[in-house]
Amino acid sequence: MKQSQHFLDNAENCAQLAERANDEPTHNRFKRMEAAWRALAKEQDWLDGKTSPSETAA
Repeated sequence: MKQSQHFLDNAENCAQLAERANDEPTHNRFKRMEAAWRALAKEQDWLDGKTSPSETAA
């Protein structure tokens, strides 16, 4: 499995945890973590030559 897929799996886990959060601060924290994992996945795809810099910026 490629590294970016591990990052996307972590993002999905955070999304699920956000949906089950009992309060808004916890929900927001997991959503920020999800966004960070997704950004890491995009960057890793760029580093691996899977996407161009313009695709990563979008």
